[in-house]
Amino acid sequence: MKKLQEILDGFSTEISVEGLTDIVLKEVHLDSRKVQSGDAFVAIRGSVADGHDYISSAINNGATIVFCQYIPDGLSTKVTFVTADDIHKELGYIASSFYGCPDRKLQLIGVTGTNGKTTVATMFFNLLQSMGISCGLLSTVKICIDDRVIPSELTTPDIFSLYRYLSEMVDAQCAFAIMEVSSHSIHQDRIQGLQFAGGVFTNISHDHLDYHKTFKEYIRTKKMFFDGLPKGAFAITNVDDRNGEVMLQNCEAKKWSYALKSVADYKAKILEHDFSGMHLQIGVHDFYTHLVGKFNVYNLLAVIAIADQLDFDMMEVLTVLSNVKTAPGRFDLIRDVENDVTAIVDYAHTPDALENVLKTIHQVNSNRGKIITVVGAGGDRDKTKRPLMAKVAVNYSDQVILTSDNPRTENPESILDDMQTGVGVEHKKKVIRISDRKSAIQTAISISNPSDVILVAGKGHEDYQEINGIKHPFDDKQILQEFLLE
Repeated sequence: MKKLQEILDGFSTEISVEGLTDIVLKEVHLDSRKVQSGDAFVAIRGSVADGHDYISSAINNGATIVFCQYIPDGLSTKVTFVTADDIHKELGYIASSFYGCPDRKLQLIGVTGTNGKTTVATMFFNLLQSMGISCGLLSTVKICIDDRVIPSELTTPDIFSLYRYLSEMVDAQCAFAIMEVSSHSIHQDRIQGLQFAGGVFTNISHDHLDYHKTFKEYIRTKKMFFDGLPKGAFAITNVDDRNGEVMLQNCEAKKWSYALKSVADYKAKILEHDFSGMHLQIGVHDFYTHLVGKFNVYNLLAVIAIADQLDFDMMEVLTVLSNVKTAPGRFDLIRDVENDVTAIVDYAHTPDALENVLKTIHQVNSNRGKIITVVGAGGDRDKTKRPLMAKVAVNYSDQVILTSDNPRTENPESILDDMQTGVGVEHKKKVIRISDRKSAIQTAISISNPSDVILVAGKGHEDYQEINGIKHPFDDKQILQEFLLE
């Protein structure tokens, strides 16, 4: 809790106050539905909704303070209104002031990129937990405040939730926190005001063009994160990605690189690999991991680089990291030993991620059985990637089953129509359309033979399927285990 006047004293823009200032804020919210008695509500104009339309609802729920751009007519005069021409620019300050600058009390690491964010963040968190070091995690899959786990709804929470989680991490005596930084959160100022000790760029490929409109704008948004890093921070980039060095142009932080192919500060070489894991050479060290795939080598290098920049003992890091688990739903293997069929669940929901997973399967599939891919595309999202997803699937698979992902408010068959435009005439015979995802997975199992590999892509860790605003229980891995191992 904090007095309103203490927060008002630090505003950088001109404000107008109507009402008492000697009152206490219990909590601060952007969502009027979360407001309780004594809380503050911040009304901002978003891309979809205008928070000013929900001020009356927030007051009815008990808000005693409202930060806004203007005061709508007919509202209670018993509430204190703080208005500014652009209240949006003050969100970081309000959050930081209210929660006591938690980002200054621990070392905060941000991970951005199209693919690999969740894996890198989760692996680093698991590494520190295994080393007995308290750490916080903010990821697509979950939020962890040391041992406490909270389900996650967004890659990056809203700014007040984010600062609140960081504050709780400080209270739990976490020395470090690592978070995924999405392009949406950068563009929407959800990380406004945060002081990062370091940042990591994994890669960038076709995604979110429904929001950013152009790939150039998508790249520019990602780069804004690195442009904001202070001189004392570190910036780590994947220079095997053609935009890796672009991210660090004009960045004031100390610059470091990792790669498999290019000259870099952190390098690795794959010596052996199969479905049981990999034998790598990292620098001068031999390294064994149960993880599979070149993309996971990049993820490992990113984690190693972070740990090195934070001055952890490298031999201890490598020893512990060899047994550290990756994020759920990332190249999760299910083996039907009796029938010699391997099934893989992966979150790959972009063309590049799908291609990486399928290439990895080709590289480690020593039995040379068929590759059967079950894949869809999300509704109410970037339509331009749908044909690309299908094109990648047919190029790297022997059999493809196009199916529903999270159709949301769209007709699943319309989504499959969009995907099918990416299937060339030469590949049409290898494609089956089954919009019911459960039936699609069952079909993949029924047509598999010994030595075959089934990839179920797109949803990974998700345990639901969103249809017309309702989240129905649905777990790819559970369904595979049920029908593959029955």
